[in-house]
Amino acid sequence: MAAVIEVDHLTKRYGPKLAVDDVSFVVRPGSVTGFLGPNGAGKSTTMRMIMGLDRPTSGSATVNGRPYQTFRDPLRQVGALLEAKAVHTGRSAYAHLLSLAATHGIPKARVHEVIEMTGLESVARKRVGGFSLGMGQRLGIAAALIGDPRTLILDEPVNGLDPDGVVWVRQLARRMAAEGRTVFLSSHLMSEMAQTADRVVVLGRGRVLADAPISEFVAGPEGGGARVVVRTPAPDQLFAAIGQAATAVTPRDDGSFLVVGPDAPSIGAVAARAGVVLHELTPMGASLEEAYMALTRDDVEYRSEGAR
Repeated sequence: MAAVIEVDHLTKRYGPKLAVDDVSFVVRPGSVTGFLGPNGAGKSTTMRMIMGLDRPTSGSATVNGRPYQTFRDPLRQVGALLEAKAVHTGRSAYAHLLSLAATHGIPKARVHEVIEMTGLESVARKRVGGFSLGMGQRLGIAAALIGDPRTLILDEPVNGLDPDGVVWVRQLARRMAAEGRTVFLSSHLMSEMAQTADRVVVLGRGRVLADAPISEFVAGPEGGGARVVVRTPAPDQLFAAIGQAATAVTPRDDGSFLVVGPDAPSIGAVAARAGVVLHELTPMGASLEEAYMALTRDDVEYRSEGAR
C-alpha cells in the first residue's frame, strides 16, 4: 500500500460552529503538499482528525489506507508534529526520544541519529523546559522522524526557527519527498511554501478553496492571470484596445503600468494592430502569496482594520 493520506467528506462541528465543512483531498507520495489557509480555516482541526486526535462529526481520514488509530506501530507509519510543546518539561531531549523509541523497539542508534539530523547535539541532555521555541520545534521534528516513517505531517514546522532552521526544514521536506515518502505540511510563510511545496490544498472557513499544483494555482484564476509591466506613450489607446481582457491595470511610480490578464505576446499583438508604440513589455511571475491572498480575501475570519 502506497503511503497516501486520504480525506473523504470530512466534517467537524464544535457545538454550533462548523470548523471543517465536507473537506476532501488526497496527499500522495513523492511530493510535498502544502496546507494553507487563514487562521480559523480548519487546518489544525483537519490535521488532528487525520491523526485520530479529534473525532469527525462525519466523513473519514486515512493514512496508508487505514485510520491512524488502528496502527500497531504508528511511529513507523506516520511522523507528526502538531504540538511541539507536548513534552514532559522535566525530561531531557534524549530521554524523551529514548522513551518514544522504546515503545516501538527502535534502537538507541536511531535516537542518536535523529538528534544529529535535527541539530540537537548541544542540548540533548538538557531539560526540555528550558528550550527555546526553535529548539522545541527541532525536538518535535526529531520525534516525528524517530520511526523513519513513510508519511510526515507537520503543522507550522518552521515556527520559531531562525533562517538556517527554516532552510533546514525545507531541505528535509524535499529530501523526504524525493525518497518517495508522503509529506504534508502547513505554514504561514508563503515565500517558504513556494520554495518547498509541489502542490497546495487551501482551506477557507472550513472548506476547500483550491487543490492544485503550485504552478497551476499561481497561474490560474486564483493568481489573476498573467502579470506584465507595460510602458507606452499612448496608454489610453493601448488599454482601450485591450479592453476587458485586462482584469486590472495599475499605474506604477516609474510611469509604467502593471497589467493583469493577457500575457506579454497578446499585449504586443494588440499594440501592433492598434499602432501603439511600446517602450517596455516585461512579463512578471505572480507569487504564491498574491494568489493566496486573492483567493482567501473573503474567507479571513479575523481581519485587522488596516487589511479591510
